[in-house]
Amino acid sequence: MNWDIIEGKWKQLKGSAQNQWGKLTEDEIDQVAGNREKLVGLVQERYGVAKDEAERQVDDFAARQ
Repeated sequence: MNWDIIEGKWKQLKGSAQNQWGKLTEDEIDQVAGNREKLVGLVQERYGVAKDEAERQVDDFAARQ
């Protein structure tokens, strides 16, 4: 699924994102609002991973949706 679709369906996908990244708060998930770069940044910050790893996780999430 491409990110334009994910952005449009973010309210439906928030639960999946929360399950994937449990360290992110509900408010943070709301603030992402489907923005890929914001999500990558939060995953990188909360999980202490490199940007390329955070991008891989976010892309894997998108592929499963």
